[in-house]
Amino acid sequence: MDSRTDDPALLARTAEGEACLVGRIAAGDRRAFEALYRAYFPRLGRFLQRMTRSSALIEEIVNDTLLAVWRKAGTFDGSSKVSTWIFAIAYRRACKALQAFDEPVDAGIDEREGVDADRPDWQFERLRLAHAVDAALAQLPLAQRTAFQLTLYHDMSQAEIADIMACPVNTIKTRLFHARKRLALLLDGQLEERP
Repeated sequence: MDSRTDDPALLARTAEGEACLVGRIAAGDRRAFEALYRAYFPRLGRFLQRMTRSSALIEEIVNDTLLAVWRKAGTFDGSSKVSTWIFAIAYRRACKALQAFDEPVDAGIDEREGVDADRPDWQFERLRLAHAVDAALAQLPLAQRTAFQLTLYHDMSQAEIADIMACPVNTIKTRLFHARKRLALLLDGQLEERP
């Protein structure tokens, strides 16, 4: 067997490799599942952060999602990318969790790494802008917010988002249009030019 196809961690780096991993998971390969888990845990965490804003809920949804991947790997038919299939599971689980979870959204400050330490004014401005964007995103309806973040933060196509959210592509286009329009209004005056 080719050493590249024998290493699950290497397979998790390409769409074709991910599909191979899902096939191996369906056959009970724990190493393949571990590789997929490691690849998707942080991606799903970032996706769900902007949806739920609850660390405990995020971890629970990610784990539930990946457990569903383990259990239902045999049902993956290859009609979409593995990422689309997994994000769709996470989206549905998050929607269910949010309906059952009636707690206020946490507006805590995120720790930002890699900020230019020599320029405190830039660091402050970056944090201010990040909070403004987060606050504006939080005001969008869940469907618009989800479509927008899948486009912006996860670089997914409208067709992939439509698969994840189980709706027509035109609905995604409309949601993105309204999200951009609303964000432009909410962020008007927030962006300042630096000298």
